[in-house]
Amino acid sequence: MTHHAPHEQEIRAAAAHFGRRRFLTTTGAAAALAFATNLPGAGAAYAAEADARKITENPFTLGVASGDPQPGSVVLWTRLAPRPYEPGWGGMPNARVTVRWEVAYDEHFKRLAGQGRADAHPEFNHSVHIEPTGLAPDRVYYYRFRAGSWISPVGRTRTTPTRSARISDLKLAAVSCQAYHDGYFTAYRHLAEEDLDVVFHLGDYLYEYPVGANGGARNYTDRTLPAVFNRETVTLEDYRLRYALYKSDPDLQAAHAAHPFIVTWDDHEVENNYASDISEDHLPPAEFLVRRAAAYRAYWENQPLRRPQRPQGADCRLYRRLQYGQLAQFDILDTRQYRSDQAYGDGWHAPGPESLDPARTLTGAAQERWLTDGWRESSARWNVLPQQVTFSERRNATGPGYQLSMDAWDGYAASRDRVLAGAESAGVGNLVVLTGDVHVHYAFDIKEDFKDPGSRTAGVEFVTTSIASGKNGADKPANWDTYLAANPHLKFYNGRRGYLTVTLDQDAARADYRTVSAVTTPGAAVRTAASFVSEAGDPGLKPA
Repeated sequence: MTHHAPHEQEIRAAAAHFGRRRFLTTTGAAAALAFATNLPGAGAAYAAEADARKITENPFTLGVASGDPQPGSVVLWTRLAPRPYEPGWGGMPNARVTVRWEVAYDEHFKRLAGQGRADAHPEFNHSVHIEPTGLAPDRVYYYRFRAGSWISPVGRTRTTPTRSARISDLKLAAVSCQAYHDGYFTAYRHLAEEDLDVVFHLGDYLYEYPVGANGGARNYTDRTLPAVFNRETVTLEDYRLRYALYKSDPDLQAAHAAHPFIVTWDDHEVENNYASDISEDHLPPAEFLVRRAAAYRAYWENQPLRRPQRPQGADCRLYRRLQYGQLAQFDILDTRQYRSDQAYGDGWHAPGPESLDPARTLTGAAQERWLTDGWRESSARWNVLPQQVTFSERRNATGPGYQLSMDAWDGYAASRDRVLAGAESAGVGNLVVLTGDVHVHYAFDIKEDFKDPGSRTAGVEFVTTSIASGKNGADKPANWDTYLAANPHLKFYNGRRGYLTVTLDQDAARADYRTVSAVTTPGAAVRTAASFVSEAGDPGLKPA
């Protein structure tokens, strides 16, 4: 399979698309700038070809990854960057380079299942996204890349069962929030050793904040980071370099090489707490959309995403649906790109007319319809909603003076009500919401009416803590007692770093909350802090 550079017609069409979508908020000049930011290098689309045999340094410094598995296909990813921290092309020429790929039934590549060639183009920062077809459903494969005489690390991946397949069980992991400057990605090393079918990354794959010369909480003593990282990410080059920093982490590389990832973003892939085209720093929408276009472009370049997820200017359809036989349907949401601005200026606030406005939306109308329509057509035992921000109500105090987070679903109560009503009308009996964002482990019963603890339980929510964000954390954060008293539907709360595994079978969903003792020093051990089950047909969390 060969990936060609965009044709001039494709570039013009995408530019026109950007202009139509943003006509009311973006001048023609700003739209053109956004698209120019999206496709750097005036002649890059028609760049000359470089001889891969002349690459003198290892180009596979950022590892390999796979993602978005289907019954007969899975995305294979790598990016060529011999000197990943170097601005520009990361040590590569401004030219396309041929990359060969192989998929095998065994890790020694004695029995190939597929092979081909692809062009690593400079306008995509020499990343490649291979979508091999004709693979067998529900089986493990191994893959690797070659560029000249260089061979990449070997990755392991897995296709999904066919939609009609009756599978007995499925084990997934959920991860989020990996702030490089807050600590080591130790949890990923343990995740790489888990026996999993797939990993869901629920957002904040990187952080836009500056990373100092000593790596922040990593406190390097043996090396110094280049000064290019000690600034906030704004331009396309800034975001590309930040991905290079994160993807050079050996623990993250190990996790990607071990399991297929299904990814979605939250806010820090662009800017903290942005909402649609509204910046936290109150930039004019036209100016912010230039930044968003750059961030979305770099995200796609550095993730194992399919061609339909490739951005067009500042727009990208990231929400999508994947099936695992008749056992589970996954509806992956994007709760950033289409949301209304946060009520009351964001932060924590008592609910009121602004946050309760029925017109407010976290998903946008089109995504909301797509979700409820998908539920109506679902025949899966479990309907799982991987998304970003806390879905269940989360009061910060007991009594009438409580406040709620305006950035989470609590700030969009009508939007949450419509989603729950859609699930009920579609007959979704086994709803599981997967959440990231908040740097703590939570386990919630999702109540039909959060004001009435005795109301029907509509599903369960498993919230995974961060990989590193927030530094080491604590088993019992300072507000532990208050949160448990104020939210009777909250069954578990832990503030350590780690990840979550969920096992689905015909009878139950089981969540295991995995934590590490520290991330400011490498090599911490992992443990299971708590386990819960929710029985099929009888939603509600019980200790396992």
